[in-house]
Amino acid sequence: MYNNGPPTGAWTTGLCGCFEDFGSCCLTCCCPCITFGQNAEVVDKGRSSCIFAGLIYAGLSSCGLGWLYSYTYRSKLRGIYSLPEEPCIDLCVHCCCSCCAISQEYRELKNRGVDPSIGWSGNEEQMNKAKETVPPNVAPAMTR
Repeated sequence: MYNNGPPTGAWTTGLCGCFEDFGSCCLTCCCPCITFGQNAEVVDKGRSSCIFAGLIYAGLSSCGLGWLYSYTYRSKLRGIYSLPEEPCIDLCVHCCCSCCAISQEYRELKNRGVDPSIGWSGNEEQMNKAKETVPPNVAPAMTR
């Protein structure tokens, strides 16, 4: 699943490119716990649920500490795609611009062929369907 899309090593959008995906930008500004939960479920390959991750983020955010949880997922996402730690370290990005960071991470997943809004299992289903439609590679017959 993570092999789709742009090459590794560079972000596909900037931190302040929120309006490149207006829908996710609005959702993230109004309720970042939803977008974060969707991102976390996909980045964790289904090991954490969207609802659980979103609730943890919302609870910590109510005390002003959501960024302490969310920055770890930025680090995981960067590891998956070998993305640079920019414009500064992940902790600072989420401390200063948490909504922008969450929105950028959502766009990054989408730009690389993963749709966080359908969750991990939805992405797995799409990937499996895509594999089924690809004909098998058959070696050519021997000729004289």
